[in-house]
Amino acid sequence: MISTVDLLIAVAFGFAISIGAHYTGACMGMPYAAGTIRPLPALLLMAPLAFLGAALASSGVEATVGHGILETGAVALGVALAIVTSALVLTSAYNFLTLPTSTIQILVFSTVGAGLAAGIPIDGTTLGTLLVLWAVAPFAAFALGFLYLRAADRVRAPRPGVARLGTGAMVALVGVGTAASFAMGANDVANASGAFVMTGLFGLVLAGTVGGLGLAVGVLTWGQPILRRVAFDLVRLDARMATAAQLAQSSVILVSVAFGYFTSLNQALVGAMLGVGVARGQSTVLWKPIRAILGGWAIGPISGLALGFALTTVVVRCCSG
Repeated sequence: MISTVDLLIAVAFGFAISIGAHYTGACMGMPYAAGTIRPLPALLLMAPLAFLGAALASSGVEATVGHGILETGAVALGVALAIVTSALVLTSAYNFLTLPTSTIQILVFSTVGAGLAAGIPIDGTTLGTLLVLWAVAPFAAFALGFLYLRAADRVRAPRPGVARLGTGAMVALVGVGTAASFAMGANDVANASGAFVMTGLFGLVLAGTVGGLGLAVGVLTWGQPILRRVAFDLVRLDARMATAAQLAQSSVILVSVAFGYFTSLNQALVGAMLGVGVARGQSTVLWKPIRAILGGWAIGPISGLALGFALTTVVVRCCSG
């Protein structure tokens, strides 16, 4: 018979796989769109870097997810399973729809819904800090993308007629993609493996390492269909714009992680892409798919709160019965 512990580990690892696939476009979509790297090499490069980010730099975020959202010493295994299952189901559904919602916001609001259903107090300070960060991060990425591109254009004026990228531009673009991959591992792994910390099953480093393995598997097995969406549908980018956008995204994410908090990789990327688009003229921005993505961001937290509450209610009733 499968125990609750075994089921929690299996579901959390599956969620990590889903996360790895979900963020391939946000990490390596730019280099791929610019033609500097093919899909398979992009994913082969991304997978180990995501693992390293998770294993080496995720402890602060793991602590926030494991101990900072719900005010309790340890979360019951059934409640943690309900949280991770809610987030996995919703993220998988949005992956299927190729809608880049925020996995982090789904997870946090699934946790809040579970806490409300189980009668566990919510840490308002942590939740408030995350809400402020999520509101600020896209604007910070927008500003950095705008400034990075303007600075680059001032150093060397863009040459629209030049289609072929130089070696330096190609290396820079792939380099910022690898930085984004590392940042994703550090930023997002706790969405899945934070459940191990909540319940006291694993320590911070082991939780990040196990979750990082799942991220890498997801990148390699399910990542390629997701790789195209963000890069090709939102902004018409040249290589310099793509590099500035990816660098702005990574800057915002790594600063957040350094303080033990996590924010949406997709929101930071879209904000940065809008920033570089505006720096070159608003006609480069494709607003229709951006509006669809904004709708997805609204749906994610609401659906996470509802499903987390519902599944935990079932778990609590079953246990009390």
